[in-house]
Amino acid sequence: MLKGLNPILSPELLATLRAMGHGDEIALVDGNYPGQEHARRLVRLDGHPLIPVLDAILSVLPIDDFVPDAIFRATVKQDLDALDPVHREIVACCDRHEPNRRVVPLLGADFYPRVRAAHTVVQTSEPRLYGNVILRKGVIYP
Repeated sequence: MLKGLNPILSPELLATLRAMGHGDEIALVDGNYPGQEHARRLVRLDGHPLIPVLDAILSVLPIDDFVPDAIFRATVKQDLDALDPVHREIVACCDRHEPNRRVVPLLGADFYPRVRAAHTVVQTSEPRLYGNVILRKGVIYP
């Protein structure tokens, strides 16, 4: 245990977040997502729902401000405007940590290839469908 760090941030996840470079992306996916199949690197956080994991990661991960968009969420089927409760919670969590960044909805055809290309996939036990988000790592300024 470490002071000031959310205990959801396992040693493997902390090492992964530290190893990521500027512009690398990390995908946080729900329990139904084919994480093993899509991941270049897979970190399992069994027993944890998405929002507490997202909150823990955003407590230490800088979000990229060199690009217009750096936070992405899955959509309900082909509807960019539909917001399931899990999406509202994703947006609220991101707003707390990154109030000047928007959460961009991506259709499956754009979302899934981005997950496959991500530095790491974090598999949560989130039971809600489409509870998936991608974060692009930024920098810590001197």
